[in-house]
This record gives sequence, C-alpha cells and structure tokens, in this order.
Amino acid sequence: MLEQKTVVVLFGGHSTEYEVSLQSAYSVIESLDPEKYHIILLGITRQGEWLKYSGNIRHIQDDSWSNHDSCVPAVISPDRHTHGILALDSGKIMAIPIDVVFPVLHGKNGEDGKVQGLLEMAGIPCVGCGSLASALCMDKDIAHRLVHLAGIKTPNSIALDSPISDWELSKQTAHLHYPLFVKPANAGSSFGVTKVENQSRITDAVRAAFQHDHKVIIEDAIDGFEVGCAVLGNETLTLGEVDEIELSQGFFDYTEKYTLKTSKIHMPARIDSDTADRIRQTAVVIYRALGCRGFTRVDMFLTPENEIVFNEANTIPGFTSHSRYPNMLKGIGMTFPQIVDELIRLAIQP
Repeated sequence: MLEQKTVVVLFGGHSTEYEVSLQSAYSVIESLDPEKYHIILLGITRQGEWLKYSGNIRHIQDDSWSNHDSCVPAVISPDRHTHGILALDSGKIMAIPIDVVFPVLHGKNGEDGKVQGLLEMAGIPCVGCGSLASALCMDKDIAHRLVHLAGIKTPNSIALDSPISDWELSKQTAHLHYPLFVKPANAGSSFGVTKVENQSRITDAVRAAFQHDHKVIIEDAIDGFEVGCAVLGNETLTLGEVDEIELSQGFFDYTEKYTLKTSKIHMPARIDSDTADRIRQTAVVIYRALGCRGFTRVDMFLTPENEIVFNEANTIPGFTSHSRYPNMLKGIGMTFPQIVDELIRLAIQP
C-alpha cells in the first residue's frame, strides 16, 4: 500500500467570502479518501482566529464548527524544521508534521498570496498557485496589464489608489465608454462591484468599491457574454470544457453566482468547436503569463465579433461539487475525487 499523506485542509478565512469557503471545503473534505490521506482540519474564523477542528464536517457546512469542543488553537509553523502545524492542547504545544496544505480560502487573506507565502517560507507544499501568481491574479489591475503584454485583449480601464474629486474622476474616465464596471482591485465573488450606466452614479460606485479595497478599477463593460476555462496542471496542462454564463439581466454578481436566480451556466458553452479551442488556448497563454500552477479558472468575454477579452483569473475558484471549475473538468471525464487527488499530487511533486 502507498504511504498515507497527511493533508491539512485550510478553510474559512478572515474574508467576506468566508461562507463560500466553508461550502467548498466541505466538498473537498468529503471527497478525500481516508485510506489515502490522513486529514487534518484547520479553520480560520471570520475574526481571524486559527483553530484545529476534529468534529463532524457537517458543522463546517452549517458554520457551527468553531463552537465545537474539539477546537484547539493551532497555526502553521514557519519553521522549516517543524514542517507542520503547532497546536495548543491541554496546555501543551504539540508539533504535528504534515505533507501538504490544501487552502480552500476564497478572497482576501487566502487567495491573495499571504497564506501561500507562509507555506513557501515553511517549505510545505501547497495546492494551487504560489504566492506571486496568487497575488498577481488577485489584483485585477496588475493581472490585466500582464495579460495585455502577453498579447491578449483586455478592457480599457483606469486604476485609482485613493478617492479623487468628481472633476478629476470625470477627466480620468473621459476615454472610457458607458456602461462601466467599478470594481475593488482585490476582491472576489463580485463584492463591491457596480455596473454604472451613466456619470451620475460613478462617484457612489467608486465609494462603494473603496469600502472593500485600497485600490479600485473602472473599466469598459464588454459586449457579449462571459466564458470560462478550467486549467489544471504545472508543466503539462489539462483543459476542461468551456462554459458560458447566460444572463437575463444585470451582471453576474454575488447573488447570481450562488443562487442563479435569473442566470444560467451552460456547460459546454453554446459555441462552435473552433471558438472553444481558441478560448482554451487563450486560457493557456493567460495561465502561463500570470505564472499559475496547480489550478486556476480563467474567465473571459466572447464579443459579438467573436473576439476574446480577458476578465480575471481565479486561483482558488468555487469548489463545491456543483461549482464551475470542477464541472468543466467533469465535462472531460474527471470525477470530483480525481480532481482533488490530482491537485494534491501536483502540489507534492518536485
């Protein structure tokens, strides 16, 4: 028999996407084969408290886990000799060696390179992108600049590092074309994003975006619809089916992403095979340009002229059994447990 690997699933997080992380983590934990893996659950509360949890995973799903008697304070040690976590149990600090960490942390303080940097310092393999790629993909402004340099079309945009006067805002956005999207540069799940139809609403939209981040992007809305491509791998890449978001109104905001009240996800996308191939190859260029490894969901727009325009790269995309990323890989025959197994293998391989 192969030796069991000790896997830490890191979930929750001091982030507006805390609830989404719990649902993704539940699906990942449920899919892990206990004969292959010794699973350690390490949760981060909304307030940023780190706790080792040993209870039923259903309590993660319903967010009652942090009140469970099994919780003890624990952290990932940055000491490379420890190569594991430190847990405070019964007044004693225990060092628990581990093989790999699977961070299921969406958004800030999880998907932005901070946790990945800690793991790199500790010498512990991490599922997914490293600290640099995670930080680059999280900052939509920087990601767009790099992808544009790689020859991929991106929306016209400006970036603001601080609030400015209405006059200056009008001047800086004069070359853009309404409707516009106003977004926090470093946020996920469409928190703080506003679609602005005319100049009268832009000041309020910028103010709302600054509540979520210190940097704000204002960009042209792209005609057409959004498509996505799941990319899996380090050197050799596996590409999923292309999917498509059909909107009946508005844009794909937080409510639509997690309820699909007025929108639909078509997988595969309702496009011809040549266009799907172009989208996949564009996703590869973007994945390489941003230095991704492990996995990323690359989101793009397809215009009425059949042009592909980059939107964003999600280094820890939604990971429930019905989320877009695993469903795109299911489209090429991979099961959810197979996807998780492959991600762990990719993280551990030299």
